[in-house]
Amino acid sequence: MADASLEVGEAAGGADAEPQNTADLTAFITNLLQQMQSRFQQMSDSIIGRIDEMGTRIDELEKSIGDLIQQSGVDEK
Repeated sequence: MADASLEVGEAAGGADAEPQNTADLTAFITNLLQQMQSRFQQMSDSIIGRIDEMGTRIDELEKSIGDLIQQSGVDEK
């Protein structure tokens, strides 16, 4: 039972760790939003890079298929 009362005390103490005024809260939220923006930008850049790479690979595949068709003498129509 002593553990349960300790947990309740810790929970109450944890509430005291919250920002005490609007300036602290504003700074916390601003920092959080900046971190989120940075993460989303990194993910966006990564996705765009992968899409560009896929486009390049598709172009190379189309060229290879065209070359194979030309070598085989098959009409594309």
